[in-house]
Amino acid sequence: MSDTPPPVLPAVPTPGEARSGCLTAFMVISGVILLLPGVCALLFGGMSVFEDGRIAADIAPLVFFGLVVGIGGVALIWAAIKGRKAPVHPGTQP
Repeated sequence: MSDTPPPVLPAVPTPGEARSGCLTAFMVISGVILLLPGVCALLFGGMSVFEDGRIAADIAPLVFFGLVVGIGGVALIWAAIKGRKAPVHPGTQP
């Protein structure tokens, strides 16, 4: 028997840790598309407020729905950018 230690194998990334760049790009593009209804909701809701001084009852649900979809787009972009982790190589410190 020799005194050499066994070889160190590289760390295998878990499925939740590694994400492809294509998926990240798809998430960002989808998030930008989802921002468009939010921008329209802000535009039409703002125009309605400046015209009448209050949001008209017939447009209020659409403005709310557009804002919720826009917030979903922001959350999707945030998850795409913050969720991507750089791989950790053995022997390096994070």
